[in-house]
Amino acid sequence: MTHPLLQETGPRAALRSGLPDRYLNPDDVAEIFDVPVETVYQWRKKRTGPPGFRIGKHVRYDPADVRAYVDQLKAEDAAA
Repeated sequence: MTHPLLQETGPRAALRSGLPDRYLNPDDVAEIFDVPVETVYQWRKKRTGPPGFRIGKHVRYDPADVRAYVDQLKAEDAAA
């Protein structure tokens, strides 16, 4: 059994171990990909990153869409 303090938590761990039970915000997506949050906003503006959606004035990301985006990038990289 792993010591609780040694267990990794956060959006990255959640995507590795399964899908989190909440929608992700841009900060979560930036943490997952280890990029500045401004990069996430640029991806959204250019429609090049994982698809997001608005809830009022807030942008959210479905973890399943983020996982699909990662799988797509892996497949494209493997095919290259």
